[in-house]
Order: sequence, then structure tokens, then C-alpha cells
Amino acid sequence: MTLRLHTVGRVATLALALLMAPLAAAAQQAGKVYRVGILGEKASDPSEARLWQAFRLALRERGWIEGENLLIESRWAEGDAARLPELVPELAAELVRLKVDLIVTRGSTYVQGAQKATSSIPIVFLMHADPVGTGHVASLARPGGHITGLANLQTDLAPKRLEFLRAAVPEATRIAVLWNPETPSHTTALKALEEVARPLQVQLQPVVARNEAELEDAFAAMARAHAQAVVVLSYGPYIAARQRLAALAMRYRLPPMFREREHTEAGGLMSYGTNIEDLMRRGAIYVDKILRGAKPADLPVEQAMKFEFVINLKTAQALGLTIPPALLFQATEVIQ
Repeated sequence: MTLRLHTVGRVATLALALLMAPLAAAAQQAGKVYRVGILGEKASDPSEARLWQAFRLALRERGWIEGENLLIESRWAEGDAARLPELVPELAAELVRLKVDLIVTRGSTYVQGAQKATSSIPIVFLMHADPVGTGHVASLARPGGHITGLANLQTDLAPKRLEFLRAAVPEATRIAVLWNPETPSHTTALKALEEVARPLQVQLQPVVARNEAELEDAFAAMARAHAQAVVVLSYGPYIAARQRLAALAMRYRLPPMFREREHTEAGGLMSYGTNIEDLMRRGAIYVDKILRGAKPADLPVEQAMKFEFVINLKTAQALGLTIPPALLFQATEVIQ
């Protein structure tokens, strides 16, 4: 009888220990301060600051309080587009040396730089144009490796931008494409544009600008080639130079189509793309899950769900364009 009681006691003690183990582990983790590294474009850009603030607020809504259980380390390229291929890996390496638990960043250029700096620290991208096409993930459903996040569908949406631009400028049969061959996602986006250009009877003229200093020469080249409009592929330094891009497009009388609404707000003609602020907020969900133990390889890449088609009528009038009513009807916002 005594032996049985001792056995029952040991079983009960073992069961209690097994029950308490997860609670002890949770308590231990609860006391940890996690480090998240942000790898961004330009902290001094109000638009960039607004987007990252949306990300921080979304983290706070999920219980991650800076100074309590979260420490954010930020590194910024500050618009140094000429050095991005070498600068981004250097900035990412700084975050690795700080022993961050996770790196969160923008799109293909930054993911590629972070990937060079670490093969183990989780990387979450918030606005990747083509994560599969660039090889940064194996597939959307099963990313594999240590990288995952949200796709903004630049490659998929690029043909629609060309269609909208053609509808706004129906006489445009020669359209320039402003791009940077060093941006991993631009090659696939350009191919997607070329595929839809043929049925639209449009001849594309790819023109390279790697940084703001090359924009003037790029637009001069478009004019010499008699381009009648321009599609601008998404690129961080282009966004930072959005006022200059809008001014150049106006000076050379080239109706421009962009991805980000910031370009249209700065005086560009049209933009069609994902709602980036929504992506930033949803990106916080990935960070939350990974900090709580999820593996990036098990988190499918989410595709954008909210889209914006913005038209600047003031710019249209300045360019002498009459936007068709059918196109205005499709716009989510019209800037007067």
C-alpha cells in the first residue's frame, strides 16, 4: 500500500512538473526584451517615417511595447542609391552584430542585402515586388529558409499600369520604362510589361536610372527617342526623388504612371498599386508570430489585398490630357 502511494505520488509530481514546464518557459520568455532590426530607405523622408510609424503602432497593438519587451534598432540607406548594392549588406551586417532576433525591411534590394549578411536570422519583407521571381523564397505557400513576408505584386500589376496609361494617352505607341537593372525585381517586371505591350501595340523603350543624379539624362534620352509617356518601376530612391520625377515628367511632357500614391500626390499623373500602409500594418503580424516562436519557412507569403488607383487631374490638365470618364470611374481617388 505504501509502495503504491509512493508511486502515485511520483506520478503526480511528474505530471505537475510537466504541466508547469511550459508555464515556466513562458514566464522566462515574458521577461525577455526582443531586438528587431529595421532596414529602411530614408528616415528623413516624411512618407517613409509615416509608413514605419504604422508598423510600430501595429506592433504595439499586439503587445510589443518599445522599452519594455521590445527594442528596435534602425539602419537607413538615406537615399544613397549609388551605393545601395554595397551599402545595404553593410547596414544589415551592423544589425547582425547587434544580435537582433529578426530583420524587417522593404523589398527586393534590401532583402538581397540582408540575405548576404545572414543565413539564419529571420527576415520579414513588407513590400516585395516579386519574391518568387527573384529567388528570395521558394514559393508563396512554402517560402522555405529564413525569409517571408508580404508581396506587393509589382510584376503582376505592371501590365495593368501600362493598360491604364494607354487608356489615358491613347495616342502613345512609344512608351518609356524607367528602371534600374540592379534592382532584382525590375527584370521580371520589365518582362511582364513586354508581354502585354505587343497586344496593346506599344513599343517599349527601357531607360536606366540607378539614382537621382541620372534622372535628368534618362528623361533627355526618352525625349530623344520620341517617347510619348513613361512607366516608372517602383524603386526606393525614385520614391525619395518623387518631386523631381514629377517635375521632369512635366518639363519633357511625358505623362507618367507610377506604383506608389506618393508620386501622384507629388504631381505625377497616375499611380496604381498596393496600399503600402496596409502592408506595413500586416507585416507586424509576421513579426509578432516569429517572435512568439513561428518559423519563417512555415509562414506563407501573403499577397496584397488593398489596391489604389489615384489620378491627379491637375497634372492631367497641365499636360493637356482629358482623362476618359471610364478611367475616372475606376479610380479610388482623384486629386483635383
